[in-house]
Amino acid sequence: MIVLETERLILRHATVGDAPFMFKLLNDPSWIEFIGDRGIKTVEDAQNYILDRIIKSYEENGFGLFLTVLKKDKTPIGLCGLVNRPQIEDVDIGFAFMPGFKGKGYGYESASAVIKYGREKFGLQKIAAITVKENVRSIALIKKLGLRYEKTFAFDGSSDMAELYVSD
Repeated sequence: MIVLETERLILRHATVGDAPFMFKLLNDPSWIEFIGDRGIKTVEDAQNYILDRIIKSYEENGFGLFLTVLKKDKTPIGLCGLVNRPQIEDVDIGFAFMPGFKGKGYGYESASAVIKYGREKFGLQKIAAITVKENVRSIALIKKLGLRYEKTFAFDGSSDMAELYVSD
């Protein structure tokens, strides 16, 4: 199901058929470094991740991470969407793209559309974003989206520290 379209992108619901792409994305070194190893070792693991995390979010929240594809040829390039995490007060925007598609404006294009969608469709007043301080590219995008740094906190009760940004 298509959720959003921008000038160059389509954001749609992920399906189990997207597992081969998700396997590559979740095992990309930058995903593992900045987001974390999700233990996705096979395409079947990726199918289960899509079912248990992504599709479950669509069902429970009405939103989630959307597969982001190029409008011109339907090439999947990443994920962008809204995540409802129990660890933070506000819904947060999440995004990740394959290496060949970074630095081309797709992150800003998709994330801007997702924020607008969250506000208009779900009445979200505040939107958050979390990342690690080492992820300077994501921080730059988060700031460009108009979110401001609020605090550093222990994410998931672990020793891993995350930075929280929020919209005004």
